[in-house]
Amino acid sequence: MGAHICPNCKQDSFFWFIDDEISELTIWACFKCQYEAFENESDVRQCIICRKNIESKLKDKEREYWWCSGCNSINRI
Repeated sequence: MGAHICPNCKQDSFFWFIDDEISELTIWACFKCQYEAFENESDVRQCIICRKNIESKLKDKEREYWWCSGCNSINRI
């Protein structure tokens, strides 16, 4: 599992893990800024920028948005 660019602080320190106790959601966490977001694995679509099927819907305490782990684009919902 490699690091991704954090959508919050833009550092290469965004990782995912699955917590079986929290409805089997994927949790994304940044080890630099402590940002945390949740992903429902069923919410995936093709990125409108890079055209890869790796854009995921992430949700944090304040917002919900589409984030592409390939090109690091963010599309607010």
